Amino acid sequence: MSITSDYNDEIGENHIATSAQNPVRKDAFDISDEQKIELIKKDVESILQTLGMDLEDDSIKGTPNRVAKMFVKELFGGLNPTKKPSSSTFDNNYKYGEMLVEKNITLYSTCEHHLLPIIGRAHVAYISNGKVIGLSKMNRIVEYFAKRPQVQERLTMQIVQEMQKVLGTDDVACIIDAKHLCVNSRGIKDIESSTVTSEFGGKFKDENTKREFLDYIKFDTKF
Repeated sequence: MSITSDYNDEIGENHIATSAQNPVRKDAFDISDEQKIELIKKDVESILQTLGMDLEDDSIKGTPNRVAKMFVKELFGGLNPTKKPSSSTFDNNYKYGEMLVEKNITLYSTCEHHLLPIIGRAHVAYISNGKVIGLSKMNRIVEYFAKRPQVQERLTMQIVQEMQKVLGTDDVACIIDAKHLCVNSRGIKDIESSTVTSEFGGKFKDENTKREFLDYIKFDTKF
């Protein structure tokens, strides 16, 4: 194995991100989703054939097309900037000045090192400086940035940065607790471990505010 290959494998095994932005080429959207599906379909067919699978079998003959559509339309749909959710804000007319927390946002993403699932929860909070955002928009922001080949640290930062941009305030925080199947199902095969990342902006860097946020997400909200 070459030195370059060894280095790249080491980065992947240690879940190191090389950029705060997803490494997307400038020509990434020069072709349509339909064209991408056709190209990926052929690539998946080649992989399955190399593995020795019988693509004439009824159970697997549709797999290349299913995988291609899933990649483009679902798992990695967040790469396409045209799919970015609109995030309309409203004036905080009721003058709510405390922290707003939306916790336990279901998160499905994909590790960019092995293309295996990342499954967990995101907890997002902000303090209004005059603007508020609809609760479902917070879910959609999480979903949009999660639907990419990702590194959890980057995902956490992107959610906070987008919320800060939309709300016009630095007072935003996010914590993600997730399981990585590249750790749980292969390699070390540790099925119990999860990864926690956080990003605190503005007032959330204050220890008391940070502690308040952490206390909120501990609340038992089972109904």
